[in-house]
Amino acid sequence: MKEIFRRTERLIGTDNLERLAKRRVLVFGIGGVGGHLIEALARSGIGTLGIVDKDVVDPSNCNRQIIALHSTFGRSKVEVMKERLLDIDPEIDVRTFPLCVTEENLSGFHLQDWDYIADAIDDVPAKLAVITEAKRLGIPVISSMGTGNKVDPGRLRITTIDKTHTCPLAKKMRKELGMIGIKDLKVVYSDEPPVRSETFEGEPVTPASIAFVPASAGLLLAAEIVKDLLH
Repeated sequence: MKEIFRRTERLIGTDNLERLAKRRVLVFGIGGVGGHLIEALARSGIGTLGIVDKDVVDPSNCNRQIIALHSTFGRSKVEVMKERLLDIDPEIDVRTFPLCVTEENLSGFHLQDWDYIADAIDDVPAKLAVITEAKRLGIPVISSMGTGNKVDPGRLRITTIDKTHTCPLAKKMRKELGMIGIKDLKVVYSDEPPVRSETFEGEPVTPASIAFVPASAGLLLAAEIVKDLLH
């Protein structure tokens, strides 16, 4: 077993560590949630990671995104993330998709080839496309609800979409998924009321954010994925 995973091996055992090394996880979105999720999966010993994001690193990402540094501004998020993962584990298999996911191009991601799907996108139509296709194929999927306008990471919960409340994004997703009969989607969400309004003079505004809430959501997602893959 690799030296870098010796302490993990002591915690979960050799067989479980070898099991994780054979698993393939596809993550949509490398933002404040997705970046921490992806890195935690790599540091947990997942052998193959697919990472999907069309964006480049922007200065506005610096307050919460693990790949956002002055040295990475303007660079493709998937390429920066891949370099980081290979610096952690040179033997990890990283598949990059510098794309915006849509219902039309989703088949190109070959979801059926992955053991687990994680949705950390903030676009509702894209989230719905990923989740409904994963459910159709019978592939385990987990989704992040909103972490913007929140300040208390202790209010984050893992539950199913039908049991969510308070979170504006979860409300939209609950309605859309309920219309097609999906109620058992596993999610991470916060029951903290938003500390700022999502609109100004009737128009949507970019959610406010702080480092530790999206990071905590990403780590909770990683923990849940690893737990599911081992059981």
